[in-house]
Amino acid sequence: MTQTSGEQALHSAIQKVATGPEYSKDLSFDEAYNTMRYILTGDADPVRSAVLFIGLRMKRETDEENRGILQAILDTARSATADVDELIDLADPYDGFARNLPATTVLPAVFAACGLPAVIHGLDQAGPKFGLTHRHVMHALGVDVDLAPEAAATQVERVGWAYIDQKHYHPGLHNLIDMRRRMIKRGVITTVEVLGKPLQARNRTHFMTGYVHKAYPPVYISLARQAGFDSAIVVRGVEGGLVPSLQQSAGMITYSDSGDAITLDLDPADAGIDQANRGVPFSQTGEDDQDLASLARETAERARAALDGETGPYRDSLVYATAIGLWRTGKSTSLEKGADAARKAIDTGQARSVFDAGIK
Repeated sequence: MTQTSGEQALHSAIQKVATGPEYSKDLSFDEAYNTMRYILTGDADPVRSAVLFIGLRMKRETDEENRGILQAILDTARSATADVDELIDLADPYDGFARNLPATTVLPAVFAACGLPAVIHGLDQAGPKFGLTHRHVMHALGVDVDLAPEAAATQVERVGWAYIDQKHYHPGLHNLIDMRRRMIKRGVITTVEVLGKPLQARNRTHFMTGYVHKAYPPVYISLARQAGFDSAIVVRGVEGGLVPSLQQSAGMITYSDSGDAITLDLDPADAGIDQANRGVPFSQTGEDDQDLASLARETAERARAALDGETGPYRDSLVYATAIGLWRTGKSTSLEKGADAARKAIDTGQARSVFDAGIK
C-alpha cells in the first residue's frame, strides 16, 4: 500500500524517537512540524500518533521538537485579531485544577478593568489531571463558552475580555482529546497547547502562564518567542497555574519587548498578601469533591463574592496575578503598585461591571 507524505512523515518520526534509550534520535524542527501538521488533519492513525507522543515523552522532547509542534498548531489555528492596542493572553493548564479552586476564571475582567484587555482560553476536560477547568466555571457564571475567535475579538473590543474554547479556535487539536486520555501520561501537547494564541492585539500581545517543575520555564520562554509574543511571564504557580503561592515566595522568568529573559523572585508580602493557604482550597469534603458541576458552582459563587469585595484567598489570588501582569507588561511600575490598581478595580466595582458586561 502506498503511503501518503503525511503517513511517511509519521512513520519516519516513530522510527526515530521510539527505538529505546540508546538508539532514539531527535526530530528536526521540520520533521516535528510536518508530522504534527499531518496529525492535526485527523487522517493519522490515532495509535501511531499516540506512539509518537509517548516516544517523545520517554526520550524527552527537545526545543526543536517543541517549537516544530507548536508552529504546526499555530499555522492551523483559527485565530483572530482584536482591534485593541494591547492584550494579555492568560494561559492556565488546560487539564484544570484538582486540589484547589481555579481562582483566575474572572481574572480577565480584572485586567480589563485596569486598562489591559485580556483573553483566557481552555477546554472542557483533558488529561492527565482531568480537573476543574475555566470552561466549567465560566458556564456556571453564565458566560458564553462557545464564542468563535472572531466573536471573542469583538467582545474584547466591546468589554475588554473574553473566553475562547479550544474546540472553536483549533478543532483539529481538540479532536485529539480522546487519544490523549488513552495515553494516560502527559505528552507534549499538554505543554504547547496553552500557546495556541487564539487571539492577538493590533500592536502588542503578552503571554502569562504558570509551571510546577523547574525544567519548564526556559521551555515556555522559547515557545513564547516562537509564537511571537511581545512579552512573556512564566510564574511558579499553584498547580502550574497563573497564581503563585499566597504564603511563600516563588520564582518567575520573564522577558519584555522581545528582550533577554530574566529570573525574579516573587513575594506575596510585596503585594500586601498574607494568607495561611497556598491557594484557594476546596470547601467540600467526601464524595462530592469529584463532582465537577458542584465545584464549578462553588467556584462561581466565590468568584462573584471576590468581585463584590469579599476578602480572602480568592480575592488575593486575583490581586496577585493582576499585579504581576500589570508590572511585567509595564502598566505598573512595581508589584505593589500593580496590587493597588487591582484592589481599586475590585473595590470600586469596576471589575464586576466589566465582567457582567461580558455575560450573554
